[in-house]
Amino acid sequence: MGTDADADAETGPYAAVTAGAATGRALAEQLFAANYPRLAGWVRRLVDDDETAHEIASEAFVRLLSRWTSPGKLDNPQSYLYMIATNLVRDHWRKAERERRAMRSMSAGADREPSSDPAQDVDVRELIQALPSRLRDPFLLHYYAGFGVREIAVLLKRPDGTIKADLYHARARLKESLTERGSGNGGSDVR
Repeated sequence: MGTDADADAETGPYAAVTAGAATGRALAEQLFAANYPRLAGWVRRLVDDDETAHEIASEAFVRLLSRWTSPGKLDNPQSYLYMIATNLVRDHWRKAERERRAMRSMSAGADREPSSDPAQDVDVRELIQALPSRLRDPFLLHYYAGFGVREIAVLLKRPDGTIKADLYHARARLKESLTERGSGNGGSDVR
């Protein structure tokens, strides 16, 4: 009787559930192995901190896998993974900016000379963050994650030409913003 129960478990109604869970788990492990190092490296370049990058990359996988109930329904999990990570990076930047503002307000009485490198990093991040989503997402994927135009087009489900135009407009806006900031700072130094 014990062998009949074992045979029923392998062929009965639970066999499909067990096989489906094993297949889903294998797909999730494959997705993780193929994408985690690249995703963590991409996030690392954006947040400039190894620990935070790994936390964000891990959280992106957790969020994707918690919503990924049937692998066949998700066209391109890598695309969703990078979009989740992009949103988590934005959240991190917002939190860091709130913390900086709080620290500035607490130390407003002390006049210190700002350090040029960290301020420049913050300015670039702020400029990228200020881009509209349709320009920011391809820009981050291309210049920070290293994806090609065709890959980004597939990830974002847009034509190649649109991605190229978006990258052009993102660069133009960033250049314009940098020029405005440079002329604003340069004008006060010139006497």
